[in-house]
Amino acid sequence: MKIVIAPDSFKESLSATEVCQCIETGFRDVYPNAHYHHLPLADGGEGTLDVILAGVQGEKRFNTVKGPMGQPVKASWALLEQGKTAVIEVAEAAGLHLVPQLERNPELATTFGVGELINTALNEGVSKIIIGLGGSATNDGGAGIIQALGGRLLDASGQDLAPGALALHALHSLDLSAVNPRSASVEIVLMCDVNNPLTGAQGASQVFAPQKGANPQQVSILDDALVHFARVVERVSGVDYTGRTGFGAAGGIPLGLSVLFATQLHSGIGMVLDLLHAEHVLTDADLVITGEGKMDNQTLQGKAPFGIAQRAKMAGIPVIGLAGSLGESVDALDEYMDALFGTVRAPQELAVALKEARHNLIRTARNLARMLKLGETLAGRHG
Repeated sequence: MKIVIAPDSFKESLSATEVCQCIETGFRDVYPNAHYHHLPLADGGEGTLDVILAGVQGEKRFNTVKGPMGQPVKASWALLEQGKTAVIEVAEAAGLHLVPQLERNPELATTFGVGELINTALNEGVSKIIIGLGGSATNDGGAGIIQALGGRLLDASGQDLAPGALALHALHSLDLSAVNPRSASVEIVLMCDVNNPLTGAQGASQVFAPQKGANPQQVSILDDALVHFARVVERVSGVDYTGRTGFGAAGGIPLGLSVLFATQLHSGIGMVLDLLHAEHVLTDADLVITGEGKMDNQTLQGKAPFGIAQRAKMAGIPVIGLAGSLGESVDALDEYMDALFGTVRAPQELAVALKEARHNLIRTARNLARMLKLGETLAGRHG
């Protein structure tokens, strides 16, 4: 039996590679002679860089940049194709995991460090930059990226704005005269894992800012800040980005990038699956097991488990999903997955669930394998 294990990471607890190992450990207790093929995945968020480098030859680089709350962080990025293409993961420089839970504040968090990585790649002479969106602690619409690349965000008196989303309420004009001149000649490809627009009920602030520490009052303030930022950008570019699909990713980073670059948004998981030659891995597979930390209706909006499930279904391969927890509207996944299982053993605080993630996943995988073995036994008895 050929089993392809193709999960995303379980955020803040297990990397995608570790998830693969846990699932195989549980299954191998019951199916010791099966052939296990690991295909760790990412869709643009945390872990994307390592997933790509596991399947594509490249050089990993490290730079110390400004983190989301202004602290120095050591961020990795990569050069591919003999230095022609850079891969940058937003979460490396502005990730939520870089900020202790009690210190998270999307009103003040900045994408400046992401801009520093982009600037470094530009100065290396790359002609293309792939940017993985997702996992950010920020909601500044990419304003920090503009500032890091030499742009100025000015208030009505011509003073530079402070970092972060809250300051965007005072934005009056943009001065792009000192932006890195190579910006005009570089292709930017954004790996996006959501379809949310920049603003509004389904926008960056309303949907994702609470996950980054925002209370209801702050959510409204953050959305107003992005609307104002977008209006100033519209005066410069003539384009209204507020309703643009995917611009709500990573706290609205596509907005700031579109001020400086000609950008393209692509499905993050689609790009990863193509880079890793997923169709070849799926050939002759009997079962695909996928998963992520939480699976719900947002999984259908371009998350890694949905992407691999789509391709497996096209090939006629059964798919089982494992997740730390199953959220609301999870029944919407039934069309793409034959079975779904949550791994948390009992109602518990998030910190406990994260601590027990490895043990819970191995146990659930083992029980799943036992259930499959029982199904074989019953089928044998009853013909």
